[in-house]
Amino acid sequence: MQVKLNIVAAAAVVLCAGAVHAEDIVVRIGQVGPVSGSQAHYGKDEQNGARMAIDDLNKQNVMIGGKHAKFELEAEDDAADPKQGTAAATKLCDQKVNGVVGHLNSGTTIPAAKIYFGCGIPQISPSATNPGYTQLGYKTAFRVLANDNALGAGLALYAADALKLKRVAVIDDRSAYGQGVAEVFAKSAKARGIEIVSEQYTNDKATDFMSILTAIKSKNPDGIFYGGMDPQAGPMLRQIETLGMSNVKFFGGDGICTEKLIELAAGAKTLGNVVCAGGGASIEKMPGGIEWKKRYDAAYPGEFQIYSPFAYDAVMVLVDSMKRAGSADPKVYLPFVSKANYKGVTTTVQFDADGELKNPAMTFYAFKDGKKIALN
Repeated sequence: MQVKLNIVAAAAVVLCAGAVHAEDIVVRIGQVGPVSGSQAHYGKDEQNGARMAIDDLNKQNVMIGGKHAKFELEAEDDAADPKQGTAAATKLCDQKVNGVVGHLNSGTTIPAAKIYFGCGIPQISPSATNPGYTQLGYKTAFRVLANDNALGAGLALYAADALKLKRVAVIDDRSAYGQGVAEVFAKSAKARGIEIVSEQYTNDKATDFMSILTAIKSKNPDGIFYGGMDPQAGPMLRQIETLGMSNVKFFGGDGICTEKLIELAAGAKTLGNVVCAGGGASIEKMPGGIEWKKRYDAAYPGEFQIYSPFAYDAVMVLVDSMKRAGSADPKVYLPFVSKANYKGVTTTVQFDADGELKNPAMTFYAFKDGKKIALN
């Protein structure tokens, strides 16, 4: 009889445990960026940052609305292609994910934003900097770093005041990001008294820039601004050196401001002429940057580029909003995202009425002795 009672008691405990488990909730965070193609190093870095956040959350016994939350990452590859980006966004909407971190590129983020707005899912981009993203009027769209208005204008100011440049050529890759940041730079540079001696265009698949650079050389510039990404900036630096323009400064936004640029420049001395800007504090000056970077490097050695800490914070802001709302339902917690006041790795994240980060930092970088260094 005693044995039977013990068995019954044990069964009751198992049933109770099962009941508790049944009350747990699964929170799925979508993440989209290029993990194939020439920009895969950006996308893998950003995905790593989001995955770190998911792993950390699952160690914290997070409660949302009185229930234990288990977190999962639903990562999608958009190959930096707008069509694949909208397909990925549609898939995440159909899967009814609880929130989205992404996309990486402005050219994929902007069209995807319409889809997320349509299905009511909050979207935080850790990297898309075109101002148009948050000017669409979508209450689901947020950004956790400075936009191109800040980056382009900041680089123009640096070119005029710090480097005293007078004649600058501008090249862009015609993408939403590249064209946008180049236009802001050119407008701001002109306002600072810099002459724009040539405006040239390429695309985000090109590797041969000799004809463009030869045309620019004839204008005798003391600087070149490139609006685009590092797969083009690296070969461009090599070809600038080949054409004998070894004293010409080379500018760009966060798209070229990566560790990968060192490899892509393949030993070109012109790497030392690069000045680029990132839309946040340097990792050394981020509130939790140094310790976070140690953990990142231990988990993903040699993969750090630029956006992973922002992806990490984007996940954390979504989940913090769910906790404050007491719900992982996007319709319920969305208003709490706009009221975020989250002390993250990168900064204290707060948003203005458009979903832009309040008081974003900006850091200038250069490359010295084969290493990327912060200038401010």
